[in-house]
Amino acid sequence: MKTSILIVEDDKAIQNLLAATLDANAYQCYTADDGEKAIFYATVKRPDIIILDLGLPDVDGVEIIKKVRSWSGCPIIVVSARSEDKDKITALDAGADDYLTKPFSMEELLARLRVAQRKIAALGRNASAESPVFTNGGLTIDYGAGTVSVDGQQIHLTPMEYKLICLLAKNMGRVLTHSYILKELWGQAFESDVPSLRVFMATLRKKIEKNTADPKYIQTHVGVGYKMLQVE
Repeated sequence: MKTSILIVEDDKAIQNLLAATLDANAYQCYTADDGEKAIFYATVKRPDIIILDLGLPDVDGVEIIKKVRSWSGCPIIVVSARSEDKDKITALDAGADDYLTKPFSMEELLARLRVAQRKIAALGRNASAESPVFTNGGLTIDYGAGTVSVDGQQIHLTPMEYKLICLLAKNMGRVLTHSYILKELWGQAFESDVPSLRVFMATLRKKIEKNTADPKYIQTHVGVGYKMLQVE
């Protein structure tokens, strides 16, 4: 069964290019050129993935993200000419899973789509298995026991490091902004304490990564946040 994708893009040339490329790569596509149609198709067609431009003629794309997130957890990949960190953070905090800045290569978009598909598959497996154990490559988190192992070796984490890795694991494949992570871990009052978050992330990486200069599990998005990568 083909993966269905809703393309929300008001530039017809870009919309047609995206649709043609995705069709050639065996995806089923629906297209919308404004926010009203986007919400309609998202509700009626229930696409597996949404590709969303933020600069729509009738509404800001961030509002689309918020509305879709009120009832759906499908991956949302933003493609936008807005390249400022604040724009990326706003979209990701609203619930977007990924952010591509225009212009971008179709090969990169296809790679991001494959990541989104793996996330969908992983969520499906976790939901059906009802297992308290998370696995990603050599990383294992036993939520019931509160333990973390890498390649079969249990590692000691502080309570805050454990909360951090669990938050990343439960949002695998999604970029989590600094403010989102801080709010989830420490609450509203600590949203600006990015230096402390960087310290915790550095110590966590030393414990789970074989090479911190080339991390396998946790990817940094400079100026934005962090993402747990899915390891084959």
